[in-house]
Amino acid sequence: MSEISNIFINRELSWLRFNTRVLAQCKKNIPLIEKLKFLAIYSTNLDEFYMIRVAGLKQLFMAGITASGSDEMTPLEQLREIRAYLQNELNDLTNEYEKVVNSLKESGFFIVNYDELDEALKLKADDYFFSNLLPIIVPIAVDSTHPFPHLNNLSFALAVKLEDINKQDSIKFGMIRIPRVMPRFVQVSDNFYVPIESIVQRHAEEIFPGYKLISSAAFRVTRNADIVIEEEEADDFMMILEQGLKLRRKGAFVRLQIAKNSDPDLLEFLNSHMKIFYKDIYEYSIPLSLDGLWSVVSNKDFVHLMNPLYTPKTLPPFCDNSSIFDEMDKGDILINHPYESFEPVASLIKEAAKDPKVISIRMTLYRVEKNSSIVQALIDAANEGIQVTVMVELKARFDEENNLHWAKSLEDAGAHVIYGITGFKVHAKVTQIIRKSGDRLKFYIHFGTGNYNGSSAKVYTDISFFTTDENFAKDTTTFFHILSGYNKNRHLNTLSMSPMQIKKRLIDMIKLEESRGKDGCIIAKMNALVDTDMIKALIKANKAGVKINLIVRGICCLRPGIEGVSDNIKIISIVGKYLEHARIFYFKHSNPEVYISSADWMPRNLERRLELMTPIYNENLKKKLKDILKVQLSDTALAFELQNSGEYKKIEENGKIDSHMIFEEYYNKIFKSIKKHSDVNDILVTKLLKDS
Repeated sequence: MSEISNIFINRELSWLRFNTRVLAQCKKNIPLIEKLKFLAIYSTNLDEFYMIRVAGLKQLFMAGITASGSDEMTPLEQLREIRAYLQNELNDLTNEYEKVVNSLKESGFFIVNYDELDEALKLKADDYFFSNLLPIIVPIAVDSTHPFPHLNNLSFALAVKLEDINKQDSIKFGMIRIPRVMPRFVQVSDNFYVPIESIVQRHAEEIFPGYKLISSAAFRVTRNADIVIEEEEADDFMMILEQGLKLRRKGAFVRLQIAKNSDPDLLEFLNSHMKIFYKDIYEYSIPLSLDGLWSVVSNKDFVHLMNPLYTPKTLPPFCDNSSIFDEMDKGDILINHPYESFEPVASLIKEAAKDPKVISIRMTLYRVEKNSSIVQALIDAANEGIQVTVMVELKARFDEENNLHWAKSLEDAGAHVIYGITGFKVHAKVTQIIRKSGDRLKFYIHFGTGNYNGSSAKVYTDISFFTTDENFAKDTTTFFHILSGYNKNRHLNTLSMSPMQIKKRLIDMIKLEESRGKDGCIIAKMNALVDTDMIKALIKANKAGVKINLIVRGICCLRPGIEGVSDNIKIISIVGKYLEHARIFYFKHSNPEVYISSADWMPRNLERRLELMTPIYNENLKKKLKDILKVQLSDTALAFELQNSGEYKKIEENGKIDSHMIFEEYYNKIFKSIKKHSDVNDILVTKLLKDS
């Protein structure tokens, strides 16, 4: 393997290690219900990985593609590594689940099979079956007159092997489909939950009267769920997306999950129809589909087994119910979610919708919640005659149907809805409000690193930036004109926009630090680092002696610690109570030196999406962002450090610093002393860090 390939870690294997870090949270001394949440997150993450990444690799292999990426691994080599990794990790998943469930029993909280219930609870489970399950459950026979059914992506069912009670050795195969609308774990008392398939299995003979149950096996299928849309094949983009969503349900099978030690005849029955490669079959001795644990963790009777509730704080200058516009008129504002509330962002849109001085609202929407107060405010504004222009990204993976719903509702209200730019996703998070101010127009702008989603803003760490700066106003006007019209000018002046500007601007700033040698310093926080050009630029800066600290939550393809190549580069990943999502970049010698962005350092963000990178000029706000970076770089409780081998090592030091806890305590202190502090930006996070 060449020197240059040694620099790169495979993208897919790096992602797997990220999900391993998620699973590793179960090993920590955290409340038990929180451990169930991480098991659910791990399971959901893995579903998407198989649906998208593994499915894509299988397509490349089937097409005969052998070209390798920067790490020089072929699709087949990657598939082999992935399967071996996941088969091995299944043991860890099993162990962690069993440890958590056994520990919960000691606390009076039970997740058990039907057979483990006492007689009274069995009666309750039986009653649930007859009242709620039997009327909607789907018994399916499979034989010469009953074809094998279509199974949607992530279908969950019970395969059954039956014998006619009147005809010995008359064996039949079939399945019992369990509707997704039913809870994954059925609550039969305040503190007892039962996997639904356990109840269904108990009553299989009542579902197939006249037949004896010989054996059964819970199973779950995963299909290729990526949508490839050729946008120019039709004029109606919404129609194409709706067709694509239907096709997703029919994608090729890429994985089978099945109960361990199942009857070999049942496995043969299933796979004779699905044709899944044997190494993509995973046998589980614990319940399948652990993402269903979300219904369990909501049990309010066991709050003592959860993390203490933190309420996001609405702080100065937004805490006195004054007009958002009035506060923005006083100067730039920056807030740190989820520690600071997302409500001012929603309030900005709601206030604009009711303000007679507002003449225009322009906004990008990527992922919004199902009951979005922001989108409802946009609908209200359009109904009031305000000019509303909304870029709704219909290609936001797994949120397409929700976005489609809101797009239609906005159009019905009279808003101008844009469905994207041909060949690009629009991932930028920006709002521009134009308001009359005397005989002139004034612009109120919000930039975010995360989505306009009040639900995710409670668990994702992100940055919101509010400004009325005229240079930002000019650039956002140009940006929205690019979205809505014909415009070959893809360059902004103060902001940077991908695909034309962000990558070049970042590399130029890296080169500037490179030119300063050992006095150079780069700190960058992001979700993923994949782009080859960015990695090569960082390597060159490293060779010049630049100190580089990277906070990369997920995929990181840069291998640190290679002597003379990447030995000045430290890379950590923070995984904990909140999902790290903010993108913050610091370049010591740039002017300004601090930026926020919607873009990760991945080819898709830098070359195939419309993203924005926003410079921060206000000294107080720059300090606030630099303090966030300082605290996270000092984390010894949640941080894992990337090793030269590509593995991650838990950082262990005396006096653990939990950055999530630091920020919670910090904003709680501000909130309690709110009357003493008129400007939140004058209070230094670093002081709190030292006090801790």
